[in-house]
Amino acid sequence: MEARRLRMVMPGGSGLVGTLLARHFQERGHFVTVLTRSPYAAPWQTVHWDGETPGEWVETLEGADVCINLAGRSVNCRYNARNRQEIYGSRVGSTRLVGRTIASLENPPRVWMNASTATIYRDATPGTAFDRGMDEATGELAGYETVNSGRRAPETWNFSVQVARDWEGALFAAQTPRTRKLALRTSIVFSPVPGSAFAILSRLVRAGLGGTQGNGRQYVSWMHEEDFARAVEFLIEHEEIEGPVNMAAPHPLPNREFMAALREAWDMPNGLWAPAPVIEIASFLMRTESELVLKSRRVVPGKLLEAGFAFEFPEWPEAAEELVRRWRARE
Repeated sequence: MEARRLRMVMPGGSGLVGTLLARHFQERGHFVTVLTRSPYAAPWQTVHWDGETPGEWVETLEGADVCINLAGRSVNCRYNARNRQEIYGSRVGSTRLVGRTIASLENPPRVWMNASTATIYRDATPGTAFDRGMDEATGELAGYETVNSGRRAPETWNFSVQVARDWEGALFAAQTPRTRKLALRTSIVFSPVPGSAFAILSRLVRAGLGGTQGNGRQYVSWMHEEDFARAVEFLIEHEEIEGPVNMAAPHPLPNREFMAALREAWDMPNGLWAPAPVIEIASFLMRTESELVLKSRRVVPGKLLEAGFAFEFPEWPEAAEELVRRWRARE
């Protein structure tokens, strides 16, 4: 990281990941501005934007050093027509807006990071040719494949892939020759805060419901919040890195092992198994999609490792123990 204070603008940065990054960089002396539909009181600046039209927020990007676009409606919902439209528009539309804005500036940011997703890779079905780590160079993008149970992937999964492809397409189609662009293909970021994926899974574990999900062979790609923030900082520093970047720990693991390690961290030896049909029913009742649990994601951070990034938490058992320790300290 350069010694000088950086000006950083984060469209859509009011969620869990945005708050994590805003706090990380603000504490290190950088000037952070979060663009949000509902400005709020925070140690950093918050400015209104609607994610659809230019406004006064454009001025925050003029002369900024870094833009990190995190805008996107939560995918923790049922993929009905209305939600699909909002998921797609909030990602692809906001990315096109940011691209047009950066292209119009006299002094655009020197780096633009845009959120993307590890879901862009195909289901890493155990026992097939695709049962391997998917890095940026050799990973195969998803399509209409089968999943680890042998059945055809649900149509909702293909919707997620199309969103991911068009999301990145909007980023790289933007005419911003003076701005380096990176698509952050992010796995599940684990943070010990209420409402997070860690909180949801921990609640299941502590209630005795944190057993294997589905057949347990599907891979879970994950990343500790500290490594996520440090990796973003690393990418700002390393100007030779561009294009898609996998934001995931180097050791994804099968769901069965993943949940066992989380139970051990919570001192819960047992957990009720949830077969795939039960997860489908529970997903319907909870107004969400089974893809978030059943899709096999075996993503590895090729570019980060090749560039020399050192993970503080490369293994899930140690990461789970640290997260549980911090959660307990808050109780």
